[in-house]
Amino acid sequence: MFAIMTVTGADHTGIIAAVSTALATLEVNINNVSQTLMDGYFTMILHVSFDETKLDITAIQEAMALVEREQQLVIRIQSQAIFEAMNTI
Repeated sequence: MFAIMTVTGADHTGIIAAVSTALATLEVNINNVSQTLMDGYFTMILHVSFDETKLDITAIQEAMALVEREQQLVIRIQSQAIFEAMNTI
């Protein structure tokens, strides 16, 4: 399954490392990533894929909650299909 993950928060060292390490632990592959800084605010969009027979989006979101708390970020994930539908309308 393909999904889109967004990561936002105040910029600081270790954000990309924390997010990518957590995703690797879950066996979620990062297919593409875009990140930028805006006035000290970090934003990242990731296109990810994973085996939906082993893991679902809810489980990923719950697992990323620890990274959110530790890194003081907002992390959201949604199915690529939903993301495409929302942006097609």
